[in-house]
Amino acid sequence: MTADGSYQPPASPAEAAGDTRPFAFSAHPAPAPLDACGFDGLAIPHGTKVYAAGAYSGRKLAFQIDDSGHEATLMEVAVNQPQAPVILMLGAYEPTVWSIGWSQGTTLVAVFVSGYHKQVVTGLPATVPVLVSTYDNRGSCGSNYVSPERAERLNPMARRLFGQPVDMLHPARDGKVVVGDALSPGTQLQTRRDAPGVESFRLPDSQLAGPAALQHAVAQGVLRPATLADVQAWNTGMAAQRAQQDIPPIAGGAPPAQRGLPHNGYVVLKPFRFPAGLYGANSATFYVPKGVPNPTGTPGHSTVYDFNTLQCSGVGCRRD
Repeated sequence: MTADGSYQPPASPAEAAGDTRPFAFSAHPAPAPLDACGFDGLAIPHGTKVYAAGAYSGRKLAFQIDDSGHEATLMEVAVNQPQAPVILMLGAYEPTVWSIGWSQGTTLVAVFVSGYHKQVVTGLPATVPVLVSTYDNRGSCGSNYVSPERAERLNPMARRLFGQPVDMLHPARDGKVVVGDALSPGTQLQTRRDAPGVESFRLPDSQLAGPAALQHAVAQGVLRPATLADVQAWNTGMAAQRAQQDIPPIAGGAPPAQRGLPHNGYVVLKPFRFPAGLYGANSATFYVPKGVPNPTGTPGHSTVYDFNTLQCSGVGCRRD
């Protein structure tokens, strides 16, 4: 305490003795303030149409574009509105590459993209401004994706950014969407000549994702498809384990641990890391023989039967 009553930090013996070292600390970036949400100096021509387009995800790409562990998807957007300038509001939940093309006479004014995971845009003219705001990048405009079920979020954002509501919401299907007028037979579309290709956004050294990754592992001899013999081997092992436990006999015999081939079953032959995207219908079942290490990484909704320990881990174990 100093004479005027203010706090005076004490001298640190540790600092004096040189007993400290730098403390590495990487804090998550703070979300940008929402009042920063907007395009700088954007001039919107009279009569401009605002179109929203998107879905939860596009067509799967079998690789990753970010560190979310989710398989990237592709959205192909064809813009056809020669009668008025166009602003696009695009959005997907999954990490997505947006590939943009447009018809002759169509003029693009600006593109706003939102989502949960990473969103990237390719194909636009270099003069078209793009604003990307996602949960992962702590964007100044928050996060959202475009779908009929979330339509109530679109007009407030459109008015905030462009001073007018959305003229039409176009839901994407199977990773494709036509924005504006329907495409007549023979309509020619164009995109930027030197636009980065979809593959250019692939995360360096990222493995394939989902079913494509499993098929690749089979081709490389890391996995093989499971057979009924593998199921029977597990049942035999579990029966032997049960015989050693203090469990009374069951009339008619104990039910087998498994019946029939499991969904998407594989036997692990070599060290293996779970790929991204093993969720829902893309989940798998893995048998790990004795002497083979347990797979590493995130199994998603998959199930692992480990012959080394006769332990089951994962979603499917609840049914055993």
